[in-house]
Formats: sequence, C-alpha cells, structure tokens
Amino acid sequence: MSYAGKKRKLDKTRQDRLYFDSYSDVTIHEEMIADHVRTNTYRTAILKNSELIRGKVVLDVGAGTGVLSIFCAQAGAKKVYAVEACSIAEQAVEIVKQNNVEDVVEVRRGTVETVELPEKVEVIVSEWMGYALLHESMLNSVLYARDRWLKAGGLILPSRAELYITPISDPVVEDRLYFWYTVKEQYGVDMSCMSNFARRCIKNSDITVSAVAMEDVLSHPARFAELDLHSVTAEELRTVKGRFTCESFGSAAVNAFCVYFTVTFPCPEKPHSLVLSTSPFKPETHWKQAVLYLDSPVEVVQDTPVSGEVSMFPSEDSSRHICIHVDYTIGEQKRQSKTFSIPDWTYLEIL
Repeated sequence: MSYAGKKRKLDKTRQDRLYFDSYSDVTIHEEMIADHVRTNTYRTAILKNSELIRGKVVLDVGAGTGVLSIFCAQAGAKKVYAVEACSIAEQAVEIVKQNNVEDVVEVRRGTVETVELPEKVEVIVSEWMGYALLHESMLNSVLYARDRWLKAGGLILPSRAELYITPISDPVVEDRLYFWYTVKEQYGVDMSCMSNFARRCIKNSDITVSAVAMEDVLSHPARFAELDLHSVTAEELRTVKGRFTCESFGSAAVNAFCVYFTVTFPCPEKPHSLVLSTSPFKPETHWKQAVLYLDSPVEVVQDTPVSGEVSMFPSEDSSRHICIHVDYTIGEQKRQSKTFSIPDWTYLEIL
C-alpha cells in the first residue's frame, strides 16, 4: 500500500483533541513517572513547601495521573482540585481512591479554561514543560489558571523557567554521513553519492530530541530567556527570544546547537531554591535536549566566539508546536540563520 500526503493546518479544536488524546495512553505517563529527576524534584519541592501548602487550596493544572495532587495532599493541603482534560482522569480517580485521599483530592475532567471551581486557590502546581520548554504550549493554561483562580500573593510551583543554548559537536551524525564512503570498501559498490542525500535528510530543519553527551558540549551554556510565572503574559509567549554569546572550549567542529531548560521552585529556606535541570551536565530526563543541526559544520579553536539570537514561537500549522529560529555567527564566519520545528506526523493527510 502506498501513501501520498500533504501538510495541512489544523483548526484549534482538532489540535487540542490530538494533544489530549496523546495523553490517554499509559506509555507517556509511564515515561513521566519513571523520570526520577522530574518526579522526585516535584515531590521534594512540594514537601519543602508544606508550610505554605498545609491547610490551603491547591489547583493542579493538567494533573494526569494525579501524582502531584497526591503529593500536595501528603503535604497537608486542605483541598486539591486536579484538573485533567483527557481520559487519564478516570485513572486518576482510581489512584486517588487507592491512596485514601479522595476526601482532599477532587479530580475534575475538563480543560482549566472551561472547568469551574467553587473557590479561589492559594497554590498552583503544574508540570507543564514540553520539549525545548515550550512545545505543546501548556504554559498558556497555567497562566490562565493564575489569572482566573490564584489569590493575590499565591504560590506557583515551579515559579521560574530559563532557557539555555550551547554549541555542540555531534560525532554520531558525522559518522553517519561518512558511512556512505565506506560502502565500496565493504561491498564493492560505490555509494558515496548518497552522502549529500543523507546530509539533507539528517541535517534538516527538524528539532531533534536526543540526549547530548557532556563531552560533546563546546562552551559554557548561555542563558537567552527567563520566564517569571508570576508576571509573564500569554502575549509575551507568542515570541520568546534573547541574545547569546559564548566562547568555544577548544578545537572542534560545531555541527549543531543544543537548547535546554531549567525550572526553579521557591523554597521557604531563602535564598535557597530547588532547580529541575535538563542540562547535558545533569542526570538525563525524559525531555533530553533539543538539538538543532547546522547545514554545515564550522571549525572552531579555543575561545572562538559564538553569538546570535534565538526566537521561539508557535508553528503556523499548530499553535501547540514550537518553532526555533537561530541567527548565529561563529568566529569570522558570515552571519547565518535557520528555522527549526518538531515534526508531527498527525498533520499528514493520508489519501
């Protein structure tokens, strides 16, 4: 059977349905719960803030299986509204009952934009981060909840997010490209002409989600954006951008940029805070890193300057999908630019 397809723009209702349907399967929840860095950081942050949660009303935005809501109940919350739009909410109800916190945690099926609560809340907790932080655009729902339901001076967990970029050298990609030059020696058939085709396929405009080895990082990471969840607006999320400057560690070939994020949880023991990091220098998470491959590698030596500007914005095809545009200059090279997006096969219209 053969398929032909073309990309089409989906209306927001269908975008949302596809998004929520993707969270109805057990696999994605298994991946998230099994991510010890993610789950344990949230648990630790909630328990460390127990003095601010005890006796308070909490809203869990995008509650999923309800694990964060249960953490809040364990921290002494008076009431937790676990708002979840997809069918996993049915499992959350069972999990809440199994943990004997149904008198505290109330699962409400629906989006936070449509669900009505009987009262304002003092705390909002949400695990809203997507690949490259903003993929899936769930932060907009957290901001809606903040403006609609959070009391003045309320607590938001996490309260701050930061985005970083660094040049990298991915040797695996170069090995894959060189592979086509080795076929003749192995099998007597010259396939070196495949190299250019392979380059176009591999070094395309996709945002590649993969784990970057710390030894492949070529500079100290540069922070290019920071979001304060108490003040950032949905309008400001339409384009998140910032400049970056860094210097290479030594001699290598830059063939990609790596983008990653951190989120910070406030803690009562100020000035201490708790940080969930997706840095290549930290233990791996299910978010891994977002890798942006350049069309051609650029040689650098010690202290070669790498600078530019990163812009992140919603895809024209789906507002839930993120695009990343990078303007960059490496050493004395001419300034270049490239736009990347996360591929989504749900936009292929099968004929």
